[in-house]
Amino acid sequence: MNIEKTIENLEKRGFQVARFKTRQEAADYLVESIKGTTVGIGGSVTVEQLDVYDRLCENNTVFWQWRNHNPETIMSAAKARVYITSANAVAETGEIINIDGRGNRVASTLHDKDAVYIVIGTNKIEESFDAAMWRAKNVAAPKNAQRLKKKTPCAVKGDKCYDCNSPERICRGLVVLWKRMLGVSKIEVVIVEEDLGL
Repeated sequence: MNIEKTIENLEKRGFQVARFKTRQEAADYLVESIKGTTVGIGGSVTVEQLDVYDRLCENNTVFWQWRNHNPETIMSAAKARVYITSANAVAETGEIINIDGRGNRVASTLHDKDAVYIVIGTNKIEESFDAAMWRAKNVAAPKNAQRLKKKTPCAVKGDKCYDCNSPERICRGLVVLWKRMLGVSKIEVVIVEEDLGL
């Protein structure tokens, strides 16, 4: 894993990048950078580990379904001017990969935002696009299915994607960001030099 190469390639693709040694430094940066706006947070173990929700609420209106789970919160998060989430994997070549079940998390990274912050630990960086895709499907997705207590082959066995037809399957959509989306003023990848998320 080469952080410098990853940053260089992300920036070539139009993404901004901020790099921090610790999750505390990354959390401080987000709190200082985001003020006086509406903020949506996507379902993310990584963001949860930053412990920024209460701090962001001091200067913003924040919507996160993990704190207030109802359809109105999910819709308000999607409409927020700033969105914070993570990624299932990032390739050193600069692609950002996310797999989703409901679609609200990935859709909110694609359009009509002043800024999107994608927070990742270095454990999510892979050498190539193919390796990043493999990680998203065979590492992140099974762990998320287990976390959600789904009855899917990947959750039961915890070893890989089975491309199943389970009604509880959470892998229903794939989004790859090759470049900053035209409908988003800023997409910033916040890299933390720690293991974060799944």
